[in-house]
Amino acid sequence: MTDPLRIGLAGLGTVGVGIVRIVQSHAELLAARAGRPVQITAVSARSKGKDRGVDLSAYAWEDDPVDLAGRDDVDVVIEVMGGHDGPAKDTTEAALAAGKDVVSANKALLAIHGQALAEAAEAAGRVIRFEAAVAGGIPVVKTLTEGLAANEITRIVGVMNGSCNYILTRMEDAGLTYQEVFDEANGLGYLEADPELDVGGIDAAHKLALLASIAFGTQVNFDGVALEGIGSVTIDDIRQAADMGYKIKLLGVAQMSGRGLEQRMQPCLVPDTSPLGQLAGGTNMVMLEGDAVGQIVMRGAGAGEGPTASAVMGDVMDLARGLRVSTFGQPASSLRKARPAQGAVPAPYYLRLKLLDKPGALAKVATILGDAGVSIDRMRQYDHADTAAPVLIVTHRTTRTALDEAVARFEGTGVVTAPPVAIRIEAV
Repeated sequence: MTDPLRIGLAGLGTVGVGIVRIVQSHAELLAARAGRPVQITAVSARSKGKDRGVDLSAYAWEDDPVDLAGRDDVDVVIEVMGGHDGPAKDTTEAALAAGKDVVSANKALLAIHGQALAEAAEAAGRVIRFEAAVAGGIPVVKTLTEGLAANEITRIVGVMNGSCNYILTRMEDAGLTYQEVFDEANGLGYLEADPELDVGGIDAAHKLALLASIAFGTQVNFDGVALEGIGSVTIDDIRQAADMGYKIKLLGVAQMSGRGLEQRMQPCLVPDTSPLGQLAGGTNMVMLEGDAVGQIVMRGAGAGEGPTASAVMGDVMDLARGLRVSTFGQPASSLRKARPAQGAVPAPYYLRLKLLDKPGALAKVATILGDAGVSIDRMRQYDHADTAAPVLIVTHRTTRTALDEAVARFEGTGVVTAPPVAIRIEAV
């Protein structure tokens, strides 16, 4: 019989327990598909005595995950502890130095230290695989590194944080404010211990930076992601965008243009008839566009025990079969430093204003927009009970710089009674 692939599992939280369950319940299936047994030999976590609902008695225990990484009876280290420094980083580095491959679900670690770790893996003749770090159970990393390897990728667009999508969907369906749904989601345990990782877009931006590196052959650059969370989205924006045929999503976009590498994670409007517009609840969706394949759309669970453990084990199975792909799809030494884009590609914008209901108010706004080179595509005014009228404007394609220039001049008109809201409309 072929020698088994022996796993050292660092982390026994939700995902780690899911991995144990898959290995224990699908032992014969894994062996048949890999052509060799796939076994856990050692585990490590903070508390040995905690009841995790799975039998760990057959596995060696290590209090220190770095010691786990150096064991002679471990071929592959699975790192599902989380955190961009500390034990996760130390364990990954120790595993590579000891000649082990690493499978990780740690988006923050790779988004911040990915280039250095990829170079360390390459120097050691090892690989780091991280399907589970991006979009949960959706095999987007494998699709980019393998299925679309012959394509020049032109754009990545996606909803990459299920918690944010849940909040925005719930606001619309229940007519609740952002704060009401935030408190509800936090109470249900849908948000990270630090909720800003979710609602601030940081978690999703980590994922976008990793995908952009693979897609465009660049060194991963999380600091280059233009980042805006969903905290400023109001129920009025959701309702009025819907009235004009749009949904609001926290959208990640990466594309290479003459301006440089554009990476954005921000609330955007998308047509309500589009796949992204119809995405509800905590589901993720990633759209990839390649010069040969055109556009493909992948949808699935973005988090949770089963989907994330499934993604981890997909990487483990590749290693068991002898399939080895460079960490970011090509040798780390060939990844180039991309020039961050100076501004985004022009797009239409949604603009919400409150104007004094008096003659000439709208004309003043239109003149300022025109002077800034911003053309109005369509406009809608709503009934109102007070002296200020809610007005929505959809612009033709423009730059955010031009729009911001116009918005900055609105205050001097004396007719705009509240801070304007501007949200990009993304073509999908």
